[in-house]
Amino acid sequence: MKTILIAGGNSGIGLQAARDLLADGHRLVLLGRDPRKGEAALASFGAAADRATFLAADLSTHDGVRDAAQRVLGQHDRIDALVHTTGVFTSQESRTADGLHPFFTINYLSRYHLTQLLLPALRRAERPVVLMMTAAVPPTDDADFARFPEFAPFDFGHDRKPIQLANHHYAAHLTRTEPGLAAGVINAGAVKTDILRIAPWYMRAGAKVLGPVLFDSVETSARSVVEATRRDDWQDPVYWGKPGRFEQRTPIALDATTTQHLMDASRRLADA
Repeated sequence: MKTILIAGGNSGIGLQAARDLLADGHRLVLLGRDPRKGEAALASFGAAADRATFLAADLSTHDGVRDAAQRVLGQHDRIDALVHTTGVFTSQESRTADGLHPFFTINYLSRYHLTQLLLPALRRAERPVVLMMTAAVPPTDDADFARFPEFAPFDFGHDRKPIQLANHHYAAHLTRTEPGLAAGVINAGAVKTDILRIAPWYMRAGAKVLGPVLFDSVETSARSVVEATRRDDWQDPVYWGKPGRFEQRTPIALDATTTQHLMDASRRLADA
């Protein structure tokens, strides 16, 4: 039985992955911001709910991440897999309590920060796994990291890609610095989930009309998360770009100097 932590596991793709992994007999820890959704998620698991716990956490701030990590480590001395399915979709200029944009903090920095704090528990696993879910941004894409990490003022069209690509760089960093740890990035695909609730009205309208035709199901989008957690026939940092197609993956091969620059900046921000 593995102990698997899913950040964002109380809704959407994370919740579907949780259901599938519970069916395999594993123990789950779910992190989410909304306690009501967390309680509803646990209730939906039926008899398997005795192998799942929910912790309410605000992962948009440094203090929120530290609090979540402290509570997780207080309950679990070993974590076999850490899955990041949290995400926010906003194009508006706003700042967290730490002065950072929420698109950056939720879609990248909190993943770095939480994983770094949980490394002691991950190191106790036989084969620890870290997975990060992003938009469809392959590691072969180019991006300008000159505005990293402030992104001020936030420009969604310009800043979206470097923030998402930072996940690839972190996956590469983890596999290089943590012997035996497997890290990967997974394209979430086009799925109608709660992430659309604060999207521009025209995107919500388009999703309502075109969703039944163009969108992936949550079952399809969760498939690579579940398979990467179940299986040990992959090791090098990889990107799953096709929702539901676990066998189709792209190696993450990136410029080491850029990776180190991003990790140094992340370390200064999170102090981790």
